[in-house]
Amino acid sequence: MKMRVGIEAINFYGGSAYIDIKTMFEKRNLDMSRFSNLMLYKKSIGMPWEDPVTNGVNAAKSIIDGLTEEEKNSIELVITSSESGLDFGKSMSTYIHDCLGLSRTCRLFEVKQACFGGTAALETAVGFVASQESPGARALVIATDVVYSTARGTYIEPSQGIGAIAMIVGENPEILELDFGAVGYHSYEVMDTCRPLPNLETGDADLSLLSYLDCLDNSYKKYAAKVEGADFATTFDYLAFHTPFPGMVKGGHRRLMRDLYRLKGIEIEQDFQKRVMPSLKFCTEVGNVYSATLYLALCSLINNVPMDESKRIGLFSYGSGCSSQFFSGIITPESQAKIRKMKIGERLENRYCLTMEEYDHILDINDEWGFGVQNKKADVSQVSKIYEKHYEGKGFLIIDEIKGFHREYRWS
Repeated sequence: MKMRVGIEAINFYGGSAYIDIKTMFEKRNLDMSRFSNLMLYKKSIGMPWEDPVTNGVNAAKSIIDGLTEEEKNSIELVITSSESGLDFGKSMSTYIHDCLGLSRTCRLFEVKQACFGGTAALETAVGFVASQESPGARALVIATDVVYSTARGTYIEPSQGIGAIAMIVGENPEILELDFGAVGYHSYEVMDTCRPLPNLETGDADLSLLSYLDCLDNSYKKYAAKVEGADFATTFDYLAFHTPFPGMVKGGHRRLMRDLYRLKGIEIEQDFQKRVMPSLKFCTEVGNVYSATLYLALCSLINNVPMDESKRIGLFSYGSGCSSQFFSGIITPESQAKIRKMKIGERLENRYCLTMEEYDHILDINDEWGFGVQNKKADVSQVSKIYEKHYEGKGFLIIDEIKGFHREYRWS
């Protein structure tokens, strides 16, 4: 009997506040002719009492709370993926494992490869479950990123969001059953974007776009060479891509449809609206959350498409530097019911809209909380209006204090 492996549960945490991107363009004196190409309308902003650990735990908590004690104890692997590390050696998975109260019969570690990290973690978890090394065991995958460098006044700034995805991986894949072995890889060294310093993201935007397109083209070709009968236009009912900004996804889809089928613009646009646009709804309101972004697109897709029967979806994962993968899986009406119970769209809708003055004030405070901070107490009074409305008494994990270098957390 064929083993079924994939994502059993998934949730996204995207913070409590956002900035309107059009307002940012106007206040930063950016070229408005570039605004529509981004296809971004809002981006999530982290509060001074949040970090990649709190975001990861807040994404995972509702999933973990819904498990039985036996199911909770079956989690024997916790993998974090992030390019927003808090320590050169100690993995954030240790903090997350502790805050969620998981069993000590567990392995904890972190992976990194820019925005590809979430997929690397998922693949590792899938391999663990499929190996039957520990029959019935599950894995918790957390993809979480916070960009402390906001590149103020540049065209990078509008795309940089914050957030985290939590996924339970196991043998009852009610969210996404992976087509095991149906995958194409394409990777090589390129300096398209990088973070050479804790608070600096830099690179070559044009080179990054070219690398993304090259990897999409070649990873799909390698998928098609491995999977008999695969056809980009007909095999997949829907598509979800890594989304640095939605306009980049639109460009990638357009290029493949032109190269493979020589289609006209209107035919490509119709296909994009039907098969790709549902995956971008949440992304247009959050921004790029790096290792979590593909899986935010997956949540958006499942949440927003008509779903009366099982559907096959194609997924493209890319991380600068670079590593990429095209793979596929099956979603069902049950997938949609479970996603909608998470109320991701409703929570994004209820975020606080920051003025530019409030936004810059929060950025100034957040600059104090990056890599290597020690002996610092969180002060919720610095943004008391947001704390009182969105956190106080709501049971979210927040930073309490850093003693030495040790981060201590509490529930709001």
